[in-house]
Amino acid sequence: MRQLILDLLPQAPPSFDNFVTGSNGETLTALAAWLAPANREPLLFLWGEPGAGKSHLLQSCPAAYSDARLDPELSRLPAECDCHALDHLEALGNGGQIVLFNLINRLRSRSGRLLAAASLPPRRLTLREDLRTRLGNGLVYRLQALSDGEKLAALAEQARTRGLNLPPEAFSYLFSRAPRDMRSLSSLLLAIDHYSLQHKRPITLPLLREVLQTPLDL
Repeated sequence: MRQLILDLLPQAPPSFDNFVTGSNGETLTALAAWLAPANREPLLFLWGEPGAGKSHLLQSCPAAYSDARLDPELSRLPAECDCHALDHLEALGNGGQIVLFNLINRLRSRSGRLLAAASLPPRRLTLREDLRTRLGNGLVYRLQALSDGEKLAALAEQARTRGLNLPPEAFSYLFSRAPRDMRSLSSLLLAIDHYSLQHKRPITLPLLREVLQTPLDL
């Protein structure tokens, strides 16, 4: 699939409403309870394989979002914020680990909150032992990636919501030829809708092939 589809089509901002829950209902319930004003637990840690939705959830929360892949030393971490969402902790540099350790202590002292995420649970991260201990002492939940069946069901629901009339074989056709993460699949669905409207043609397999192979005039 051409990167043009992903780069040019507008993306809906991450929210709890457009997160596909799959088998993560218990984790979503726990996160909602943790975000409630009455909660006193300062730290919640999400882990799971790439594509499970960790970044989506962190960016959905009312917190200052930081990505350790882009800023491994956490040099741009907002100093005065009392609610942080830190992504990809496995990418932290040595300086970033010190910053995070001090941040956790500071947030605990003033009833702040930290939502953290990584590809592995705290005990398996290659970080300072004292930092791993701090992270592991909070609430820890694993996010499960969607199964192929759950992705297909979510894609079909998105098509229904948008009023798209796709032929029965369309989903399996797209699923076998496009990246299987939900962001790519959702973007592709938007591209199909746009292309169909632009060319005033119904959605058929030949049209899907064109969307996948022909540059779009967006």
